[in-house]
Amino acid sequence: MATKPPAGDPVQDAPQVSAPQHAAAGLPAIAHTLRISQQQMGLKRTAQTLLKVNQKDGFDCPGCAWPEGDKRHTAEFCENGAKAVAEEATLRRVTPDFFAAHSLADLATRSGYWLGQQGRITQPMLLAEGAEHYEAVTWDRAFAIIAEELKALSSPDEALFYTSGRTSNEAAFLLQLFAREFGTNNLPDCSNMCHESSGSALTETIGIGKGSVSLEDLHRADLIIVAGQNPGTNHPRMLSALEKAKAAGAKIISINPLPEAGLERFKNPQTPQGMIKGAALTDLFLQIRIGGDQALFRLLNKLILETEGALDQAFIDEHTHGFEEFAETARAADWDETLTATGLQHAEIEQALAMILASRRTIACWAMGLTQHKHAVATIREVVNMLLLRGDIGRPGAGVCPVRGHSNVQGDRTMGIFERPAPAFLDALEKEFGFAPPRHHGFDVVRSIQALRDGEAKVFFAMGGNFIGATPDTEVTEAAMRRASLTVHVSTKLNRSHAVTGRRALILPTLGRTDKDVQASGRQFVTVEDSMGMVHASRGNLTPASPHLLSEPAIVARMARAVLGADSATPWEEFEKDYATIRDRIARVIPGFEDFNARVARPSGFALPHAPRDERRFPTTTGKANFTAAPVEYPHVPEGRLLLQTLRSHDQYNTTIYGLDDRYRGIKGGRRVVLVHPADAAELGLADGSYTDLVSEWKDGVERRAPGFRVVHYPTARGCAAAYYPETNVLVPLDATADTSNTPASKSVVVRLEQSRTD
Repeated sequence: MATKPPAGDPVQDAPQVSAPQHAAAGLPAIAHTLRISQQQMGLKRTAQTLLKVNQKDGFDCPGCAWPEGDKRHTAEFCENGAKAVAEEATLRRVTPDFFAAHSLADLATRSGYWLGQQGRITQPMLLAEGAEHYEAVTWDRAFAIIAEELKALSSPDEALFYTSGRTSNEAAFLLQLFAREFGTNNLPDCSNMCHESSGSALTETIGIGKGSVSLEDLHRADLIIVAGQNPGTNHPRMLSALEKAKAAGAKIISINPLPEAGLERFKNPQTPQGMIKGAALTDLFLQIRIGGDQALFRLLNKLILETEGALDQAFIDEHTHGFEEFAETARAADWDETLTATGLQHAEIEQALAMILASRRTIACWAMGLTQHKHAVATIREVVNMLLLRGDIGRPGAGVCPVRGHSNVQGDRTMGIFERPAPAFLDALEKEFGFAPPRHHGFDVVRSIQALRDGEAKVFFAMGGNFIGATPDTEVTEAAMRRASLTVHVSTKLNRSHAVTGRRALILPTLGRTDKDVQASGRQFVTVEDSMGMVHASRGNLTPASPHLLSEPAIVARMARAVLGADSATPWEEFEKDYATIRDRIARVIPGFEDFNARVARPSGFALPHAPRDERRFPTTTGKANFTAAPVEYPHVPEGRLLLQTLRSHDQYNTTIYGLDDRYRGIKGGRRVVLVHPADAAELGLADGSYTDLVSEWKDGVERRAPGFRVVHYPTARGCAAAYYPETNVLVPLDATADTSNTPASKSVVVRLEQSRTD
């Protein structure tokens, strides 16, 4: 049993490279799962933990937000989910002795992988002003420091309260409640960096910023379009749903600049036949140029409009608005421009059209490959236009399916973690708690970094996550964070953000999903909302990593009592003792959560209402589903440059690095790689195995350089390249964001490749 972390920081820029694979999961996934789990947890702990993942009486996997069906498999987890669980349930510990041995300067030199491998943090830690080491501190002292800093602010809006998508509904509700009672709507969250574009587009077009399909809808679809998404690595359990849909006769179109193994063939490790043979998933692979999706869907919509009998005219007449303006714009779509923008062939687009026209029930799925471009919102609106033309919203087996990442990122937004809250939500909060919440808009993630940079914000509080690793323009963001008077991170493990601090810094160790949570009223559970609007309970089963840990709801409640004191009539102490009292208040504030405690006691939880799906009712400004029209945009790349997308490796979830391999892409033992088409590499004089610096080019003229990347010849779309984040976050300017949503444009970065200065 090897439960000690690696002694030294491994080299990450000298990987072994082999041919990419063409199938996902299978025996290698099982072997890797067991190896990682045993290394982190040991054999006994592995068994008692993994068998509780995503079970009705167990805990929700912290790895992703993919839903579970009512009937659960004994092993209801995927390889990457098991990695997430193993790192949280690890037997490795980060004690005060660790911090005594490693100064802040030392931690700043370590990789994110090395930091994460050290294990669970066991006590609250304080970095005093001018200190070189974190030192242990009591919880009372930690909360007193937070109160001292917050009370010293000139305005509540000088505080920022960031939330990771791992946070439970109960903790998220309490955090937004505290922030608003304190007096600010500065509630940035990880949605701002990933699916904000989806929420913006869907709110405008169908009236609710969430997907409109259930897991059962996927199983019933005739056609599933998967655009800008790699489920084999990022949401592996989605492959089981696609396999089931295929078995029922569905067709699948994959749209992506990179071929992805999981969408080629899925070897289901839960069945003997799946293990041996697997199922071919994709019927049509459209290897699109980065950022060409809006042009593709615009042309498809033009072709649908021109096909007799292709429109669901009754649906359009009864349920939509803006059709004529949209149709006029769509009819102007140009074949030549589309082929240039997409890099596709005429016949490929015609084949996609034929599959769409043959389908009576179509679902469009997407992820960050669509959401992180300047024109991301317009692209998603165009996808919605296609579904509206065919009446594929509010029909069983059809609809929109933005596939979220973090396991409760959607639930956090539902709970009020949003810098631009709806007036109705604030009205309900005021009625229930008897204080007047602020009505002016707060800061999202990008605006929060700018506020820290410019001295407008001075206290940064993060409920989970790795803010420094997740955000763009690394040097600017780190410099901004160092200007803060206090940075606070509620965390289970170490990450890069703990090494980039304000004048003072706190690390507050918290319970994880796997941990048993016992409060004054007895054992507690929390709740989460998955990507498809299902709410269910999560109950940890392990003895906590340390007796000094507090739960996230307890941390917020005690912080609120320290900061607000007797001025607050909110029963913070009661909330900490019994989470059911939190859910009672949620039930009275947020529509859809009526009788919350009773309904969540059901083994499978309950579905939140979704008017477009349930009633074909669209709560938009027009009262109908809105067609939209916008100019077609796509990146224009100068000669001698490539268009770079940032992405995850297979041994990674968001900014958490589980290992240094990307098995499906043939990368082993390294992360500083850039994937380039062999023909593009030849034109640029880049031999496979050579090293290059990535230099991004933006209108601001600032040179942003990511040095020392190994060139890997890879079958990407021509003119495109790919490299892992957070290593490439440095290439994305803070103000390079999507229109409307302000999401960083990390999927379309114009770069030149220069001979590495480290060669």
